[in-house]
Amino acid sequence: MDKETVQPNSWVALRLPNETYRVLQVVPNTTISLGKYGSFPTNLIINRPYHFTYEVQDKREGETFARLRVVPAKELNADDLADTSAEATEPAEGDDVVAAADGEELTLVDESGKVLIRSNREIIDDSARQTLKPEEIEELKRKGASAGKELIAKLLLSHTAIDQKTAYSLAKYKLLKTKKYIRRFTVLPLDVPMLAQWLLEDRDASKILEMRQEMMALVGCWADVHYGGAATEDVGASQGGRWLVVDDTGGLLVASLAERMDILHPKLEEESTEDPAAPETTETNAPTDEMDQDQPQTTEATDPEQKQEKKRSKRSDFNVPYVNRNTLTVIHGQTQPNLALLRYFNYDAANANPSPPYHPLDTNLMDISWLQLLSPDEDDAYNNKPPEATPEEIATWKTNRRGNYHRKRRRWARIRHVVDTTRAGGFSGLAVASTMDPISIVRSTVPLLAGGAPISIYSPTIEPLTQLADCFSVARRAAWVSSPPPEVESKTAEELERWEGSEEFPINPTLLLGVTIQTSRARRWQVLPGRTHPFMMGRGGADGFLFTAWRAVPVEGKIEARGRFKRRKLDT
Repeated sequence: MDKETVQPNSWVALRLPNETYRVLQVVPNTTISLGKYGSFPTNLIINRPYHFTYEVQDKREGETFARLRVVPAKELNADDLADTSAEATEPAEGDDVVAAADGEELTLVDESGKVLIRSNREIIDDSARQTLKPEEIEELKRKGASAGKELIAKLLLSHTAIDQKTAYSLAKYKLLKTKKYIRRFTVLPLDVPMLAQWLLEDRDASKILEMRQEMMALVGCWADVHYGGAATEDVGASQGGRWLVVDDTGGLLVASLAERMDILHPKLEEESTEDPAAPETTETNAPTDEMDQDQPQTTEATDPEQKQEKKRSKRSDFNVPYVNRNTLTVIHGQTQPNLALLRYFNYDAANANPSPPYHPLDTNLMDISWLQLLSPDEDDAYNNKPPEATPEEIATWKTNRRGNYHRKRRRWARIRHVVDTTRAGGFSGLAVASTMDPISIVRSTVPLLAGGAPISIYSPTIEPLTQLADCFSVARRAAWVSSPPPEVESKTAEELERWEGSEEFPINPTLLLGVTIQTSRARRWQVLPGRTHPFMMGRGGADGFLFTAWRAVPVEGKIEARGRFKRRKLDT
């Protein structure tokens, strides 16, 4: 039910009548302002289903807020379901039907000769035919009568050339005025596709490398990202379902992959069992009955016992919270990864010490810098272990010093765990969306992948990917096998995987197979007789390209194959 209704402090997307979106957080006991469309309290949409269309009503006498009305589907689709005069009735048998000749336009009149609908052959100046003055329109907008419907009706009635419009022109005119003045909005869940569309069309698309929804989906598909299984405490068990990620889109790629792995959204069932304050919060926000009134007494009685138990079961500073399956490891080049977009899914990437209830990404998302991956000995956070202190000495410290001591020890333990497990390799795939040179990324990450692991690399332009694909071409691989470089003849297979390359062979060309480059773009088309073409209103920008391949483990030694075949008798 939590995924079907608007929850407190969750992020939603509001679709306005002008087909734009407003992304905001639903904070209880606050007011949401939609500009010219009005404002309303957030509590009116909390615990209400998604995809409902609301109408901001006029403020009642004595009230300081506007109420909302759920617009029924019949009212929303009234114009689409209404029968026009041309389509509602079919001519009966024997009736005379007047048809227009080629190039001739007709005017519809009734029996008395009154003009009902004219052709749009004459150009009509809407501004000259509208008798309502701008001052009167602004006054009606300030009054906000009937959520803008009264203003639209007066605009239609005051138009002197309304009878000269065709049915299509009249419907178009009404639609334009409705989008401009009607005070309605639709509440939509903020999922990854909606967030990507909002960032691409209404925000700076370059911050997400102009990655469209179809390319984002292809990256996850070709990297074979899926639910990797539940975590186990067995150290010797197979640690499958671990993916490497290089994300320069602010966390959009990580959010897309985490949604595939079912670790993007918090589990409310786990929150209710782990957080002891959850029943108390539910009581204050929801109506109570006789059974609920006894609950606070039980909670108060058990609170001291829970506090004592919490004090006794203190977690060690070196107890790492990460799991060994169904994880994402983000490689970044800064002090901290740029995962700002994950805040729209109630995850704070900057909080190193989260408190319960935990988000799934707190235990399934790890980050490591390029320095820690390639040269961990040069990283101070990895090498410098915090000094030890006795419990008696810690007891004499102040609260701030004691907190800093435990925080540094926990941070050092997390970094050691992430660096050691990442450098051990065995990852199930690699997904990249970065502005870095893809050759350098592949050279450093391919040795960490398991055999047969898929690779998908997104780039807004094709040139970096063609250079990478050329490193694994058939001709370059044949040249490597026939006459390998002199500097690799005495190297082992493990050393060849981590070979830094040369000018002729930037990477070992035998590490990847099935190298391809592809692109895909969904386009909307207008399909009319003789006028079929793509819509001209689509945004431009980069199409985006995708590099895909599979990790190959080169065989050691020489391969020999021998077969025994039976001779077939040839029919003469």
